[in-house]
Amino acid sequence: MEAPFEITLQIVITVLAGISAQVIAAYLKLPSIILLLIFGIALGSDGLGWLAPQTLGVGLEVIVSLCVALILFEGGLSLELKEIGKVSGSLRNLITIGTFITLVGGGAAAHWLGEFPWSIAFLYASLVVVTGPTVVTPLLKQVGVERKVSTLLEGEGVLIDPVGAILAVVVLDIILNGDTDPAFVLGGLLARLGIGAVIGGGGGALMALFLKKADFLSEELRNLVVLAGIWGLYGLAQSVRGESGLMAAVAAGIVVRAISIPEERLLRRFKGQLTIFSVSVLFILLAADLSIASVFELGPGSVLTVLVLMLVVRPLNILACTWNSDLNWRQKAFMSWISPRGIVSASVASLFAILLTERGINGGDSIKALVFLTIIMTVFAQGLTARSLAQLLGVTSSSATGVVIVGCNALGLTIGRLFKDRGESVVVIDTDEAACEKAKSEGFTTYVGSALNGDILEDAGLSSIGTFLAITNNGEVNSVIAERAQEEFAPPRVFAVLPRTDAGEANDKTSRAICVPLDCR
Repeated sequence: MEAPFEITLQIVITVLAGISAQVIAAYLKLPSIILLLIFGIALGSDGLGWLAPQTLGVGLEVIVSLCVALILFEGGLSLELKEIGKVSGSLRNLITIGTFITLVGGGAAAHWLGEFPWSIAFLYASLVVVTGPTVVTPLLKQVGVERKVSTLLEGEGVLIDPVGAILAVVVLDIILNGDTDPAFVLGGLLARLGIGAVIGGGGGALMALFLKKADFLSEELRNLVVLAGIWGLYGLAQSVRGESGLMAAVAAGIVVRAISIPEERLLRRFKGQLTIFSVSVLFILLAADLSIASVFELGPGSVLTVLVLMLVVRPLNILACTWNSDLNWRQKAFMSWISPRGIVSASVASLFAILLTERGINGGDSIKALVFLTIIMTVFAQGLTARSLAQLLGVTSSSATGVVIVGCNALGLTIGRLFKDRGESVVVIDTDEAACEKAKSEGFTTYVGSALNGDILEDAGLSSIGTFLAITNNGEVNSVIAERAQEEFAPPRVFAVLPRTDAGEANDKTSRAICVPLDCR
């Protein structure tokens, strides 16, 4: 078989397998990474043998690098700075103190229980510092966790990815070059983070400002401009300092989101689709390249290493990082359990295994096997139990209270009084200033303006409120407002009052209003 066709066939099988795994996972309501791992291993050398990622040569590293940059940009683009501001102290601790705790705890466990040399043990710990937004975010959406908890976990997953990947590169440099000077370690980490942040932040700002002015661009071309910009910034940062491109991708995403470019919702949807595609391809390829025999050769000590990481190191991490926060013990308990590893750990471990082998240093394949064992154990255990645990601890968003009512009319105020009598917060939105003043006199929080304005909905606190009700006198407007609220804020309960023609009265052309739940979890 000719080499070009063989490589083409590899890519075709990878894409078919990855998308199939995503579809089946969606149907079964399972974390997609579970099926991606199963499909990848089944198609690899230890399974059917249909996939051999080695045939891609250096192309595999190129694919991994570009896809990870895209994934991290989408993660930064999905972060809501307003929500992060509410938990900034805990999030900062998770990225700094939490990284140190995981590095030390994971390294000690890998050395004493997994019997790895100290250098390889700390390299493993640096690789599993990250949690990964590609696993955490879909899992939290599927479970429907409280906004504060999901913001912390998603923020940790996005921001710790470049920190962990760069830390792993610094540790690898120590192993390869033998320089253990603390100044070298800290300097290398800060230099890469700083360069990435400056290039990504500056480039993201220029890209966002250009898109604000370039109203002549079509939606499709705008999305492709951003895609080209991401890879351009990643390449520039990488050329200035190796591995700083990861931080550049995250910083660019955060800045673009903060500047609020036109049609940002459509951009997020496009980048979300590319991220799903990238994750599907990467996990299939990397899992297919995994030797199951090397995982079993690790022995029981490695299983104990991962269990200590899950059951001891992670809870200590959360306890230390959220000590002075307003999180209750249930929220902390849930966060202590949710720390699945994802694509960044897998991809960097695969690249490191190649580098260590090329330099004649033992441990490359073992490191890769232990990282994948960590991914498998954390994803399967936490992914399959997250929903039950969230319901048991009462941290699902369905337990959120309060209501946002669009429509300051008699029916809206009556419903608002019912919620208020139950001790829940009530926010009323209407374009009629006089009607809002009347509602305000009854003790309701009011906003004057159109609920089609996402900023008003955000200021009203829809992201953390349990019920949204569109009840204006215009049924079509109610439908549009409710759909937009559901799409952008995903509150647990969304209702809209819509006109419906009764079949028995169709000849009279009469209609009546009904309350239709658009999304009620």
